[in-house]
Amino acid sequence: MTETGKVPAVLARLWRLPSGPRLGRPAELDVDRVVRAAVDLADRDGLDGVTLLKVAQELGVTKMSLYRHVGSKGELFGLMADFATGAPPEIDAEDWREGARQWANAHRDIYRRRPWMVHLPVSGPPGGPGAIGWMDALLGVLRGTGLDWATKVSVLNLLGGYVRQASTVTQQLAEGRRASGREQAEIEQDYGRSLIHLVDRDRFPDAAGLFASALFEGPTGDTDPGDREFAFGLELILDGLAATVARTRPAG
Repeated sequence: MTETGKVPAVLARLWRLPSGPRLGRPAELDVDRVVRAAVDLADRDGLDGVTLLKVAQELGVTKMSLYRHVGSKGELFGLMADFATGAPPEIDAEDWREGARQWANAHRDIYRRRPWMVHLPVSGPPGGPGAIGWMDALLGVLRGTGLDWATKVSVLNLLGGYVRQASTVTQQLAEGRRASGREQAEIEQDYGRSLIHLVDRDRFPDAAGLFASALFEGPTGDTDPGDREFAFGLELILDGLAATVARTRPAG
């Protein structure tokens, strides 16, 4: 049984530990209500739409009353991240590689459903039950690889960081498309056609060869370019991890 007094207040709130005996009527406000209201605001208005004042207004309380449940806006963001991350996926895979692939794709789906999450600041290692659940899921995938704990933590950081960065780029490109009112294929075609006239072959021989190629002439298949790029990068990472696992396991 965890002793609340020995746990920092921030972690106690993340894990919803009781703060002590309470006399009288149950409180009308608690951490869950505050966090749910904040997440609803972010889903509706983006992360910029989340302030302590706006959360208080959504709940019909004063801003000062929130400080009994969240210590700061930064802490609120941490609570929101853990809540919105939710439970990890049920991974059904026969080998670690497929399990890691499922984990990464499920992680990416979170950012697709809640794009504002890529803008949350990273203030420290995972500490809440949501984040720890995802950590445990990937560690379970890696259980039989023979990797040591330090390497497994590095894999967690690498895969999680890749998913977040790839999702950020995808969002930024989507925002650029919406702002221009054009499709990605059209943007890429114009990009290639413009650069081919600007990139001097003597100065930038390989870049000039790229822009002279058929790469920017149009879509190369039915797969979304963002999905294709994400899958390609993920497989490169898994190839490197496979080589590390092979070196770790004894021959024969």
